[in-house]
Amino acid sequence: MLKLTIISFMFCFVPSYQQFPRLCATREALRIKECCPSWEGDGSPCGASSGRGFCQDVEVPDQPDGPQYPFSGLDDREKWPLVFYNRTCQCAGNFMGFNCADCKFGYFGVNCNDRRESLRRNIFHLSRAERIRLMSYLNLAKQTISRDYVVATGTYQEMENGSNPMFADVSLYDVFVWMHYYVSRNALLGGPGNVWTDVDFAHWAPAFLPWHRLYLLHWEHEIRKLTGDMDFTIPYWDWRDAQGCDVCTDELMGARSSQDPSLLSPGSVFSSWKVLCSQAQNYNDRGVLCDAVEEGPLRRNPGNHNRNVVERLPTSADVEFTLSLTNYDTGAMDRGANMSFRNTLEGFGDPQTGLGNSSRMGMHAALHVFMNGSMSSVQGSANDPIFLLHHAFVDSIYEQWLRRHEPSPSQYPESDAPIGHNSEYHMVPFLPLYRNREFFISSKDLGYEYSYLLNANQRLAESMRPYLEELQDVWPWLLLAGLCGGIVAVTIAAAILTAKRRCGRSPWLHMKKQPLIRSSDTEETKHRNYQTTI
Repeated sequence: MLKLTIISFMFCFVPSYQQFPRLCATREALRIKECCPSWEGDGSPCGASSGRGFCQDVEVPDQPDGPQYPFSGLDDREKWPLVFYNRTCQCAGNFMGFNCADCKFGYFGVNCNDRRESLRRNIFHLSRAERIRLMSYLNLAKQTISRDYVVATGTYQEMENGSNPMFADVSLYDVFVWMHYYVSRNALLGGPGNVWTDVDFAHWAPAFLPWHRLYLLHWEHEIRKLTGDMDFTIPYWDWRDAQGCDVCTDELMGARSSQDPSLLSPGSVFSSWKVLCSQAQNYNDRGVLCDAVEEGPLRRNPGNHNRNVVERLPTSADVEFTLSLTNYDTGAMDRGANMSFRNTLEGFGDPQTGLGNSSRMGMHAALHVFMNGSMSSVQGSANDPIFLLHHAFVDSIYEQWLRRHEPSPSQYPESDAPIGHNSEYHMVPFLPLYRNREFFISSKDLGYEYSYLLNANQRLAESMRPYLEELQDVWPWLLLAGLCGGIVAVTIAAAILTAKRRCGRSPWLHMKKQPLIRSSDTEETKHRNYQTTI
C-alpha cells in the first residue's frame, strides 16, 4: 500500500488525456462547432504547419440504420459528433489525437516512425514487480484529474446550444468510466421518465467488439502517456472454466470484505474507490445525464448472483463453440441474432446452440452478472477495474475469430445495423474520430498481441519470463549468500585442519599401546577384574 501511495504522489501532477478536449469545451468552440486545437510543437491547428494534420469538415454516413431506434434529431449521439462539432482535426500519416499530437496505435517516437508490437499477458503470469506496477497505475489514474479532458454533464439543448457549457472535471480513470456510461445510456426524449431504452451505441449490435477494442487501446495509450511507461499493456484474465473470481485477491483486484460481502477488503487499494455514473434508473426517472459526482463505494459480490440468469462462468467448450461460428453477425444484428459470433460472444446467443435472445446470459455478459455489483450495470460497469481484464480477454477471443475465419471487410455491415453500428459510423463519444470498420482488423495491425496466441516456442519463453525476472531481482542476494556460505565453509575447514595439526604434535598420540590386562598381573588383580573372564 505504501508503494502505491508513493507512486501516486510522484505522478499526481502529470497531465492525462481523453474526451471531451478541454480546449473544445468552450463557448466559442461550441458556437462555431469546431474542435481543431493547436499542436504545441508548432502552434498551428492540428499541427498543420508540420504536416501532422488539418482542420476539416466532418463527413458522416447516410446509410440507413435499423428499426430499433425510430427517432431522429433527439439524441446528441446521432450522427456523432455533428451536434457538437462539424469540423475536427483529420490527422495524416502515423499521427493521431484530437490535435494530431500523438502516434497511431503501434507507432512510437517523436515522428511516429518506430513500429513496435506490444504484448498483453495473462495477469497470473506477471512478475511481482509488474503486478505492483499495474495496481499503482490504476490507482494513479483514479487519483489524477485530467488536465486535457472534461466530461459532459448536460445535453446540447441544456447547454443552450453551447452558450452555457456544462462539463465537469474528473480523473483520467473516470473519464473512461463516463465514456462507457455515455455510449450506453438511454436516449432522453424530454422530461422525467421519458426515455428510450432500446438503444446503445456500443452494445447489443456489431460495433460491440470494435468499440471495446478501441476503448482498451485508448486506455492503454493514455496510461502510457500519464506514467511515461511505453511498455505498459493491459493484462487479461482468462476466465475459461474458472470456479470463482480468482483475481479477487488483495494482491490483485481486491478480496471480499469480511464485514460486508458486497464491499472490498480494506487490504485492497480499490476499497477506497468511489463510483460514478452508476445509477441509470435514477437518471432515467429524472430525465437527466449523469452529473459525474461520486455515488458511493465500488461494490462486488462475485458468485452471489441470480442463478436463473447466469448458471456458471463460461467454459472452454463455450468459447470453442463461439469461435466456430462463421458469421460475424446475422439477421437484425441485435440481441436476437442467431448463429452470430458477435451476439454469442457478447452473451445474448446461447453458447451451445447459437440461438439469440437466450433466456440465460453467457460468455461476456455472464462475467458481468457473476460479479454482482458495480460490474453488473452496463452503464456503470467500467467503475470496476476488473472490467479491463475481462474485456481484454473478450478482445483476445475476437482476435482468435478474426485469425481463424479471415473475414472480408464486407462481413461488417454497411447499413441497417442498429444506430451507431454501421461500418462508417463514428464511434461515440471518441474525439478524435474513428469509424467502426477501422477496428474490424487484426490486433497485429494495431500493434499488439496476446501471449497465449504466440507460437509454442514463444509461449514457452514467455512463461519463463516472470521467473527469470524474479531471479534477476534476487540474484545479488543469492550471490551474497553463496559467498557467505563459502567463507563459512573455508573457515570451518581451516579450523579443523589447525586442530588436526595441533593434535598431531601431542605425546599421547605417540605412546605405545598397552594391553588392558597383562599376564604378569598378581592374583589380586585377577580377582579384581573378574568381568574379563565373562
